[in-house]
Amino acid sequence: MNELSEFFGRRIPAKAAIPQLGAGMLAVQPVGQRYRCQRCQQWLAPTDRLPNGAWYCRQCLEMGRLTSQTKLYTIPEPNRFAIPAEPMLTWTGTLSDNQQRAADAVLHLVQRRQNQLLWAVTGAGKTEIVYPALAWALARGWRVAWVSPRVDVCLELAPRIQQAFRTTSQCLLYGEQSIPYAYSQLTVCTTHQLLRFERAFDWIIVDEVDAFPLATSPLLQGAITRAEKTTGQHLYLTATPGEALQRQIRRHTVATTYLPLRYHGFLLPRLRVRLAWRWREALAKHRLPPALIRRLRAYRQAGQRFLLFVPHVRDLTTVMAALRQADICGGVGVHAADEQRTAKVQALREQRVPFLVTTTILERGVTFPNIAVVILGGDDGVFSTAALVQIAGRAGRSADFPKGEVTCYVQSQTRTVRQAQRMIDQLNRQGKQRGGRWP
Repeated sequence: MNELSEFFGRRIPAKAAIPQLGAGMLAVQPVGQRYRCQRCQQWLAPTDRLPNGAWYCRQCLEMGRLTSQTKLYTIPEPNRFAIPAEPMLTWTGTLSDNQQRAADAVLHLVQRRQNQLLWAVTGAGKTEIVYPALAWALARGWRVAWVSPRVDVCLELAPRIQQAFRTTSQCLLYGEQSIPYAYSQLTVCTTHQLLRFERAFDWIIVDEVDAFPLATSPLLQGAITRAEKTTGQHLYLTATPGEALQRQIRRHTVATTYLPLRYHGFLLPRLRVRLAWRWREALAKHRLPPALIRRLRAYRQAGQRFLLFVPHVRDLTTVMAALRQADICGGVGVHAADEQRTAKVQALREQRVPFLVTTTILERGVTFPNIAVVILGGDDGVFSTAALVQIAGRAGRSADFPKGEVTCYVQSQTRTVRQAQRMIDQLNRQGKQRGGRWP
């Protein structure tokens, strides 16, 4: 049966019948007058047909084509894991008092099998706070998924979790991976990868639950529900819960653990706003606001690394050209579809490049010990309040460099920008009540 472990808790297409798995099920099935995909549960459009007349699913096509002539095979999740005698948690770090209280609360709710939310500010150490509860779950033979809508988050999480739980079988799943799937007790993956699973996990930890595309995708939200066992539970992690989650919090329909202070005890860097009149027109002429140029030159002269966020992918080339014209060189641009995205982020982390010009793809899930943050066009509609708060949260995350600068250049002060400033200020007021201080 071990050679069939890839089917444990998963719905997998096979090119030929597998006698040990029975008849299987049609991947695309008729339901009344319509057809529905059994992997992603989406309805097919009347035009979703191949030349041979077979129906096929467009919604999950990137994961391999499923048709009305394809069969899916599965084996119910058996939780077939060898549990070592030694402690599951091999992480040797320590939690602050605030972190320990949050960790105890999360563990208590897991033991009570409750769905829950951990609402903690950026840089609070959400990952480490979850470790005690995760160790408890793994020691009981649970199968666990730690998922995020952002591949960058998964790529940063996986090695940290591997080090923290060295005796636990683990796998990392994302779209461009080269390592084949292996049945494991702990799976770190993008939310898209959950489309392959069916009632597989006893506990699903959803990191950055408010991030695009998960926050607005019924397909991905449904994937989480179907990947969770009927007896399972989930934990949502976020620093910026969306309105739907906040309604649940207000109505007390989700158990919530709240932590308004970073692990090192320092308050969040404030979001400073600077006016840059008609910056978009200047950019069209390959020029940047003079105040922005002065700030970036000062960073380069001081050896300060920085992230420069721009609203759109189309802005990257123009901004990079304007920086070169201003003799601010050495950095690289990065966006979601960039094939070198992971390598470029790693280059900044290893201090091989002095700065990145980026879209909102790096608004969350990445950590650099000493980084300044600059936002050009923070009044653009692409920057939501949550996005601005998350972007600001890239600065000051390290205990050695807690005083990060965050500067936002706008043509006009907008409601979204003001709300982001108020949210950060409110979090800092609450952080002060727990002993937080300015660096």
